[in-house]
Amino acid sequence: MAELAQENLCRLEAGPGPVLAAAAFPDKSESYQGPERRKTFRPGRPANLASAGITSAKLEALILKLLLADGLATGRTIATRLGLPFALLIDELERLQNQKLVTYNNIADMGDHEYVLTEGGRARSREYTEECAYIGEAPVSYEDYLAAVNAQTIANEHPQVADLRRAFSDLLISDEMLRVLGPAINSGRGMFIYGAPGNGKTSVAERITRCFGKSIWIPRVIDMCGQLVKLFDPSVHEIVASEGEGLFSRNEVDRRWVEIRRPTLVVGGELTMDQLEIRHDPISRISEASLQMKSNNGTLLIDDFGRQRMQPVELLNRMIIPLEKRYDFQTLNNGQNIKIPFDQLTLFSTNLEPKHLVDDAFLRRIPYKIHVTDPDETMFKKLMMLVAPKLGFDSLSDDPVDYLIDHHYRRVGRCFRSCQPRDLLLQARNYCLYNGLPIQLTRDIVDFSVSCYFTTM
Repeated sequence: MAELAQENLCRLEAGPGPVLAAAAFPDKSESYQGPERRKTFRPGRPANLASAGITSAKLEALILKLLLADGLATGRTIATRLGLPFALLIDELERLQNQKLVTYNNIADMGDHEYVLTEGGRARSREYTEECAYIGEAPVSYEDYLAAVNAQTIANEHPQVADLRRAFSDLLISDEMLRVLGPAINSGRGMFIYGAPGNGKTSVAERITRCFGKSIWIPRVIDMCGQLVKLFDPSVHEIVASEGEGLFSRNEVDRRWVEIRRPTLVVGGELTMDQLEIRHDPISRISEASLQMKSNNGTLLIDDFGRQRMQPVELLNRMIIPLEKRYDFQTLNNGQNIKIPFDQLTLFSTNLEPKHLVDDAFLRRIPYKIHVTDPDETMFKKLMMLVAPKLGFDSLSDDPVDYLIDHHYRRVGRCFRSCQPRDLLLQARNYCLYNGLPIQLTRDIVDFSVSCYFTTM
């Protein structure tokens, strides 16, 4: 580790660089109680509308819009779609019937009924739809969301060596790199990960979230000062299948919430400033949560930093106060500013030197700079041997590997990269499959793979 005093910061260099490979650091600490074994937050089933944080008027709008879309539904079906206990809807459905907004269509099982809209109910439902087209689970109050973020904060997680080894178990990564990453992850603040492309910066960043434990609970939709904001995003949030829970246990959980793996949001050159704000759809009248909200209690990775459409300083200016204060301010569609938690580890991954992107004043705000270095020859050969069986090579002799290193690296002054063993062996594998040959590596196949992989105009 090299520490550069002139930056008055922790700029840390570790090597060799990691790459996807076999488990290099199996966890042998059987008694260690890592974050994934601690008790986690679980949203309890609401006992009434007040504890659910929803008013009778909002519940009416959700029921009528659902019936307008579906035509008819039983009371229990409506409750399931809204994520609420059926007992909370009985009085509301009776009230809507007394007001002649809904009527019985048929008798269902267990004392339930099939409900349909009356003409008056259709008219009112259309009015609700014009105000907001959302149909689905009832929203969770913003206060309950804040309590959940606080209960699941990464600030209370202090991963140690065993946690890092478990999180990085599918990467070949050095003890030196773990020694550098550990304190940086525990800081819970911003971090630069930089180095040449192909050495596993993104792979490292994506696995950092695992150090904070397996899963968290988030609401699907939040009621923020009367605005509905969709938080759950299936494109970035991975639902966790509950294990070992009976029907009774599942019924005790508020079904408006969903258990997901701690989020890791990765954005690259496509990042725009509007993605860092709550975005409102003027047609559906539904808002979409910002990237900061979607990554709360997890990790936000800004990949290829410096290659976004905005200037690096502009992006850092937007992020600098949240990084320091651990909260952010967002503007809702009604013009109201709202304070939101900024509870994630923010990573900036780049192929460029951080000092070439921003000045020292900004670098001081990002306390850790971690340099992912090139692998040396020994590590490169080890990576070849580890990756080969995964790609179908029964054995890999030293001769073609030594030939590759001598003729195509040493003689031409080419740098090793951690991704190259996998990529070159994939080239060799595809060549063998196409030509009906056993999957093997020879000098001729090495030459062919290199000619395809490294050819430049």
